[in-house]
Amino acid sequence: MRATWHVVTLLVFALILAAAGSCTRTSAKPSDPVAARVVRGEYLITVMGCGDCHTPGTLFGAPDPERRFAGSELGWKGPWGVTYARNLTPDPETGLGRWSEEQIVTALRRGVRPDRSPLRPPMPWANTTRLTDEDALALAAYLKSLPAVAHRVPDAVPPGQAVSGSVIEFPMPSPWDAPRSAPNAAPPAGGTAR
Repeated sequence: MRATWHVVTLLVFALILAAAGSCTRTSAKPSDPVAARVVRGEYLITVMGCGDCHTPGTLFGAPDPERRFAGSELGWKGPWGVTYARNLTPDPETGLGRWSEEQIVTALRRGVRPDRSPLRPPMPWANTTRLTDEDALALAAYLKSLPAVAHRVPDAVPPGQAVSGSVIEFPMPSPWDAPRSAPNAAPPAGGTAR
């Protein structure tokens, strides 16, 4: 009986060491600076909740890991019309494949795409303007490291036009939440990057 107890104790201790070792490996920073930047970008994109909108199924409780950040056909309707979370994978035709890391950083920091069109709500570009250079570059490096997924999301629909498909509609604000001035849906000229 005593020998059995020692074997069980050793097995439990071995499992604890194995678990601790696996935790250490996943949380350790890579020694390669490029790999470290990608790991930092993955961390940031996760805590910022980017996959909530940009990964199909997430808002329905079942994110699809094979289509991670491939965009969504669930529309967001508000005073700006209807917008769709874009494909952020490096697919050259439907995603960010033709964007440089610097162009991704500019979009995050200034709310403007390479073609000079604005990022639209509900994309929180006003928040991402506060990213440090290092963090913005880490997000760009991570997005460029993803597997490319070909998926063209619907184009934005101007206000007042008919829309087909699933849409989340923002209700009219209560008097307390109503803006005191007209909302600015487009980034300011020249951006707000610091």
